[in-house]
Amino acid sequence: MEAIQSFFNQYGLLLAGGTWDSIVMTGVSTLFAYALGIPIGVAIVLTSPVGLRPHRSFNAVLGWIVNMGRSIPFIILLVALIPFTRFVVGTSLGTLGAIVPLTIAAAPFVGRLVEQSLSEIDGGLVEAAQSFGASTLQIVFKVFLKESLPSLIRGASITFITLFGYTAIAGMIGAGGLGDIAVRYGYHRYQGDVMIAAVVICIILVQIIQSISDILSRRIDKRN
Repeated sequence: MEAIQSFFNQYGLLLAGGTWDSIVMTGVSTLFAYALGIPIGVAIVLTSPVGLRPHRSFNAVLGWIVNMGRSIPFIILLVALIPFTRFVVGTSLGTLGAIVPLTIAAAPFVGRLVEQSLSEIDGGLVEAAQSFGASTLQIVFKVFLKESLPSLIRGASITFITLFGYTAIAGMIGAGGLGDIAVRYGYHRYQGDVMIAAVVICIILVQIIQSISDILSRRIDKRN
């Protein structure tokens, strides 16, 4: 018991700071990724051959761009975006410097998640909205996004957890967070106890986020 108390006295603030940095990086990046990804997913669905506004060329180009964004490994994207990140936020280091590449990496992924969620909507609901004279914008907000909300929430948890893992990679080049702590102390200094503590915190956070997502999606889902 004394050993545990001594460990937290020595590394408690370090781990707390790393946990907060990881949560901020992941949470803010997830919000920005959805701000970009929802319009992308909606555009893909609307312009598909069976969409409300079919446009084969636009749909093909947008799909190609999304697939290209998803195919780039995050560590390569992280390094390649350093000049752009510095231009946008003034630095490529720390929590702020990690948000830009995390957002860009997640946006195409979110776009596909949104596309999948919207594609699950019953076509009868869309036809009913059209019969009442609803515009495309009204259908998007009142049918597509509203009816797919439980699925979008589950997708948000998947995105958050995926980005949470990416923060560990970002930590290797100075982004901070639990990944940086695990590498600096667990790998470079051979302090396995610190690395194990960081891993345990990661597991706990992921379980909490997944549980919250499951509860919210069940409560919102009209089928329940």
